[in-house]
Amino acid sequence: MRTFALIAAATLLAAPAFASEAASSPKDVFGLWTVRGGTALIQITDCGDGTPCGKLVHVVTPNPKALLDDQNPDPELATQPLIGSKMLWGFKEKSDKWSSGKIYDAESGKSYKSKLERKDAGTLEVKGCVGPICQKQFWTEVKLD
Repeated sequence: MRTFALIAAATLLAAPAFASEAASSPKDVFGLWTVRGGTALIQITDCGDGTPCGKLVHVVTPNPKALLDDQNPDPELATQPLIGSKMLWGFKEKSDKWSSGKIYDAESGKSYKSKLERKDAGTLEVKGCVGPICQKQFWTEVKLD
C-alpha cells in the first residue's frame, strides 16, 4: 500500500528529541512520535474526550513552512500549511488498542481507516487500512535525555 507508506515519508518527521512518559498500557499512545524513515514528527494528544488525535508538528525538508496540503480535496485546506495538520483522529477503544480511527495521507489527500497500538515503551504500531487489508508501520517515541 504505497499511499500509506507515503504518509510517513510525505507528512511526518524526525527532529530533536522531546519528552514523553513511558506507557502504562498498550492504549497509552500519547506523546511525540517519529515516523518510519524519520521524515516527520507526529504529536499525539487527547482529542478532549480521552481518544488520541495526532497532528504533524515537523517535517524534514529544507523549508517545512512552505509545504502546503495541496492534495487536500477541500479547496480551503489545500492552501494551508501541512505543519499543524490533523493526521490521526476518530479512534475508539478496543481491548488494549485503538481502532476505527482515521489517518490522513497528505500526498494523496485521502484518509484511511486506522488502528493504533503501543507495542512497548518506545514503539507504536500504526495501521492504515483499505477494507480488510491493512499495512503497518512502527513509529518510534521521541524522548529528551
